[in-house]
Amino acid sequence: MKTIKLFSFILLLVALYNCTKDKTTIASVQTYSPQFISSSSATVGCVVLSDGGSSITSCGIYLSTSQNPETTGSKLEIGNDTGTFLGKVTELNTNTQYYIKAYAINKNGKAYGEQINFTTPSTITDFDNNVYETVKIGNQTWMAENLRTTHYLNGNAINTTNPATLDIINQTSPKYQWTYDGNDTYISTYGKLYTWYVITDSRKVCPIGWHIPSDNEWSTLETTLGGNQIAANKLKEEGNTHWESPYNQDATDESCFSGLPAGYRDWNGTFFQIKSDGYWWSSTESETVRSYARTVNAGSPVIGRFGAIKSWGISVRCVKD
Repeated sequence: MKTIKLFSFILLLVALYNCTKDKTTIASVQTYSPQFISSSSATVGCVVLSDGGSSITSCGIYLSTSQNPETTGSKLEIGNDTGTFLGKVTELNTNTQYYIKAYAINKNGKAYGEQINFTTPSTITDFDNNVYETVKIGNQTWMAENLRTTHYLNGNAINTTNPATLDIINQTSPKYQWTYDGNDTYISTYGKLYTWYVITDSRKVCPIGWHIPSDNEWSTLETTLGGNQIAANKLKEEGNTHWESPYNQDATDESCFSGLPAGYRDWNGTFFQIKSDGYWWSSTESETVRSYARTVNAGSPVIGRFGAIKSWGISVRCVKD
């Protein structure tokens, strides 16, 4: 069985259930139905409704690729109290069905929740044969990595500038892609930066069956994650491997979106904010020379929405048709 990676326990349900102390029984527990499932990870959890009158010593889930995971799979401990506890299981196999069942233990024995199954989505491939993780978030399926292609779907190359810092402020509809600061070591992690004119070109940049998200589709994502004022922490990759330290401490990546701070390129050729800010295009214009974009910052839980200049270089996440 693959390993488990747990982000900081998220207590979502506190003091909503009164524990009965005059009669001791086994606990009451439900299996959390996964809302965020990527090609290789999922957010899972247990909901301990009552401790049965005796302290919970352990709660979590069983995970397996076979039914009855409590006997066929691995036990993954997440918490030791009443409430809702979430954890992220990683290194799952793509396009595979998994079975989970919650458990809770007190001195009177072990209680089980219902068995739930989920299937990890497939990866997708662009024209350059770059393979991308995908993630189901509510009713949407998103790329879980930034786009890296250097070609349109018809095989035409997407131009870049020489040098990478070339001023394009006087070009009316520039169609370029760049690596941050012209440094190719950034590509595998942070992807490419594209002008809006590239990502809305009729030759298309997203893999077949996928498209550039509209402003409304970004808003749907924010709503699914609890609203733009808190959603960034659920969207950002946790830790400081790719985010600047000591910030990003509250990021959980609960959504499995794995948002990264790829920065952006100004139209005068200056690159800004790698490792501190992430930006993503929408297809929706805000005015003649601007289009709506989303941004997240290392130190903030808020997803920002603003009109980015169409000639800037910004990251891309495609969403499934």
